[in-house]
Amino acid sequence: MTTPAPQPKRTLLPDAVERYVFDQCARETPLQRQLRAETAGLPGSQMQIGPDQGALLAMLVRLMGARRALEIGVYTGYSALAVAAALPEDGKLVACDVSVEWTSIARRYWEQAGLASRIELRLGPALATLDVLLREGAADSFDLAFIDADKREYDAYYESCLRLVRPGGLIAIDNVLWGGAVADAGETDPETAAIRALNTKVRDDPRVECCLLTVGDGVMLVRRVR
Repeated sequence: MTTPAPQPKRTLLPDAVERYVFDQCARETPLQRQLRAETAGLPGSQMQIGPDQGALLAMLVRLMGARRALEIGVYTGYSALAVAAALPEDGKLVACDVSVEWTSIARRYWEQAGLASRIELRLGPALATLDVLLREGAADSFDLAFIDADKREYDAYYESCLRLVRPGGLIAIDNVLWGGAVADAGETDPETAAIRALNTKVRDDPRVECCLLTVGDGVMLVRRVR
């Protein structure tokens, strides 16, 4: 019998509380559980969001009545699966990633879930893809954007998403606690510095309202007001 791959820690909660949240408070479909289990054995498995974040994203989509969503950073497709399932049948998720290898797994699960028609995967550097979307006239057209990619580019992703989401639209930014490193002044690596700087920028940005949630590794919710 093969021993299941250990699940990486995805929150700042004590282990027992994290397990409780995942097991009792986050509904998953069988396909979501299967994808999470398969991804746990892959390199970079810590990049996959937990079921609590998937449930949060799906709830936000439904609460907003979102029809168009944008995702920056796909990996094996768990978050896209959660978002696309919550969209209406004629809804669309534009998903941006650079990896053919990992998104091939995502595509397989999207097909199995019957959601492939709702997801438009755009392969290539995300900033270039976002520029293309703006040139295509997509400014102010998205209801929700989810940022979970190269942390050093978070500020650039944020600025592009502010142009792409509509007034009143929402941007959700993942990993804004970065394992607690953002609260440690001694942590000065480029990723930590970039996340810390963006957190401060968002807090002081008159274009938005914001709320930092301690879900997962920290999710910053940003509502565009102008």
